[in-house]
Amino acid sequence: MAFGTQSGDADGDSEVMNEINMTPLVDVMLVLLIIFIITVPVMKHAVNIELPTASSQPQQSKPETLRLTVDAQGAYFLNQAPVTADALENRLRNEAAKVPQPELHIGGDKAARYEFVAQAMAVAQRAGLRKIGFVTEPKS
Repeated sequence: MAFGTQSGDADGDSEVMNEINMTPLVDVMLVLLIIFIITVPVMKHAVNIELPTASSQPQQSKPETLRLTVDAQGAYFLNQAPVTADALENRLRNEAAKVPQPELHIGGDKAARYEFVAQAMAVAQRAGLRKIGFVTEPKS
């Protein structure tokens, strides 16, 4: 195929040809090029259609955020307003009934006992809030 023998001397010595014959490769490439030139316009043939348009806007309702703060004495503040421990559960239950449900961010004073923060988390869980996070300040 690509290797052949050269006719040798009058003795009949023959040597193996160690060069590839490029002519058949070029012929194959030209045939493939012609096939691609013919088929590409056929593949790009598109049907023009008129699509319907929609008048609706995507909803981007972002749930509000509740901020519950616990100070060093164990007092609770919901969105900067003081609230008693008894009224806290009722307020959180009303907020949990909203759709979409708001997120609760709990921020505790550095000197506050963990007991007060844990009670606030338990009240939020009983009220039905599912998204609870903690607020911290980055080190400067």
